[in-house]
Amino acid sequence: MRLWHEALISKLPRQQLLGQHREIAALRGNGWGKKHATVNYVFTHSPYKLYQFHMLVMTEMKRRGYKPDPKWCNPAYRGQNCPPYSNLEKVPLTSPIYPEHNDAYLRECLNNLKGKGIHL
Repeated sequence: MRLWHEALISKLPRQQLLGQHREIAALRGNGWGKKHATVNYVFTHSPYKLYQFHMLVMTEMKRRGYKPDPKWCNPAYRGQNCPPYSNLEKVPLTSPIYPEHNDAYLRECLNNLKGKGIHL
């Protein structure tokens, strides 16, 4: 499980983009707070940031003609098997959304993709 550096979202191949959507949906739902080495930093921020990142991914999906479930556009939505947030406070959109998505993380993501035979 990994959140790709946001600068790569528009360049990701289909499989990685759709996989990113699934992973974010899992994190927004019952996966929230469950430790995983590559995404633990997400849990140090408001879940609203994950929603913002998800919107970035879904915007790219829509641009490519995919139709993600519009329910995910609600920041409180957490999937079919998880109750919605009752009071999720909005946080300002930052760039990058996650400060951990720095140049070193971009190189790490590019190397990970390269290991899969994907050269961006």
